[in-house]
Amino acid sequence: MPTESAELTHPVSTGTVFVTLSGLPLFIDLQWPFHQATSGADFFVLHADLRLADGSGLHALAAVNLSLTIKEVLPSLDSQHTEGPVINALRKEVDRKQLEFLKSPKLVPVHFSSRYFSFKSNQWAFPAASDEEITQLLLRKVYWTAQAGKNEAMVADPIDALYVNNRVDHLREVARKLASQGLIKLTGDLATPTDAIAKHAASFQADMKSQLEELQKKHTFERG
Repeated sequence: MPTESAELTHPVSTGTVFVTLSGLPLFIDLQWPFHQATSGADFFVLHADLRLADGSGLHALAAVNLSLTIKEVLPSLDSQHTEGPVINALRKEVDRKQLEFLKSPKLVPVHFSSRYFSFKSNQWAFPAASDEEITQLLLRKVYWTAQAGKNEAMVADPIDALYVNNRVDHLREVARKLASQGLIKLTGDLATPTDAIAKHAASFQADMKSQLEELQKKHTFERG
């Protein structure tokens, strides 16, 4: 179930932890605004810095290239209309192992095109995640947000809902189940970890390490 466009008005802070379905916690900084590419190219560019939220200092630099096809269906290129989809496109590129995390990374182009937009329904269309994946996403988000020194994690985030192709209310339902199991404590849509979530800490850390190793191995192989 796609997320309604009216829900995509979430102000992103550089302190927000965005977790990928593959298990990597990220800070995503976007350098607004979009600007037209040089040399008469037919696309617009927005630079992004994706930093692992584990304190390792590893990050990836990306140039988000928005095609004219997508520009024509958007009300504007302002952050209020593009911020969530851009963040989720970057997360999906990380899931697909297209970005490499280094101490001193190079700038990599990311094509922000019709791959993530349905012209039939005239809305953003990211691949749907299962309830099990959504559960893991929320648990990891609460855990990594606390590890990053932040007090609370937003569990009913419209950007997360778009990323997993579901409704914000469904994320709330999943979060309430986690709270009933004693894994998180909820205050409205804000969650903090309980002692019980510590049982999953080793798993979260192992998932991040495993995904990062696979991602880095892929890029090392491609470089020959």
